[in-house]
Amino acid sequence: MQPEARPAPVPRRSPRGLFWRHFMRSPLAVAGGIILLVFYAAALAAPFVAPYSMERQDRERFYHPPTPIHVQDAGGKWHLPFVYGTRVEDPLLTTYAEDTGTRYPVRWFTRGESYTFLGILPGDLHLFGVQAPGRIFLLGTDQFGRDVFSRILFGGRISLSVGLLGILITYSLGLLIGGVAGYYGGFVDNALMRISEVFMSVPALYLILALRAAFPDDIPSDRLYLMIILILSLVLWAALARIIRGMVLSIRENEYVTAARAMGMSSLRIIVRHILPNTASFVIVAATLSVPGYILGEVALSFLGAGIQEPAASWGNMLQQAKSIRVLSSFPWVLAPGAFIFLTVLAFNFLGDGLRDALDPRRVEGKA
Repeated sequence: MQPEARPAPVPRRSPRGLFWRHFMRSPLAVAGGIILLVFYAAALAAPFVAPYSMERQDRERFYHPPTPIHVQDAGGKWHLPFVYGTRVEDPLLTTYAEDTGTRYPVRWFTRGESYTFLGILPGDLHLFGVQAPGRIFLLGTDQFGRDVFSRILFGGRISLSVGLLGILITYSLGLLIGGVAGYYGGFVDNALMRISEVFMSVPALYLILALRAAFPDDIPSDRLYLMIILILSLVLWAALARIIRGMVLSIRENEYVTAARAMGMSSLRIIVRHILPNTASFVIVAATLSVPGYILGEVALSFLGAGIQEPAASWGNMLQQAKSIRVLSSFPWVLAPGAFIFLTVLAFNFLGDGLRDALDPRRVEGKA
């Protein structure tokens, strides 16, 4: 009598493997992650990717439309990608015409304006460009003849980093204060929660507008940038602290917390090492979904003139040009920063939804 064949053992998956398995099943989340990686990488390498600096002005090309890239000339002959030179057709209407007699090949890794990468490494190599006096404006120019594409890349450094720095400060405060309140309870809990309610009652937008009015108009943009981050962070930590406090109230009763307390660990170490890590799945998802709020907050403030000021670039102050109906109808490419804001917010929401599903323990267990 032959022994019965045993079924093949089911391979065990680590929590990390289960996470990636479920995350990769969401194409929208993967697409959102890829978009964000591209945007943040391009913003970090803005001096290299951008063909021009964010402050360079071309006095002969105000509101120049996006430059079309050709591979076939007017005579039907094929070439490597190139752009035509342009001339002013009507200075009153700010219209331009292509000069088909001059061609400027689009070159990769070309030398151009000097810059300092990350404030440390000097260089003049750019990802693409054309030889002077030719110009390549992928997204046109603004009212000062500045390249919109280059300014979007440099502006992304501010608009994209606001969310990350704001989340870092907000969630550090929220986790620590919420963890302490939930762990100790009693008077400490009541005092910290009443303080958080005071911060929750403060409208961040009006506070920033009031403080902006109290400062001089010529305050440097870097100080405004830090002020926006600090105020948004100090106001928004309270809501997170209340949620973390509720989670800690239940986690502190678990056996491993009791064991750590019996071993003589300090309260702060128990909170940091054993309690707060168990809120990680919620924190990751909440942080991802909260970043767009900070980005939109900076955009709104800069759009209203209370944020980053010219000549520094941010996606918000670049959209100020779109307030004029005449400009918007005649030069629609000034809305290009709005498209990048829309894609960024959408990508963060897609990524947050994917992380929420992948980190859901019930779903992981059911699919394992």
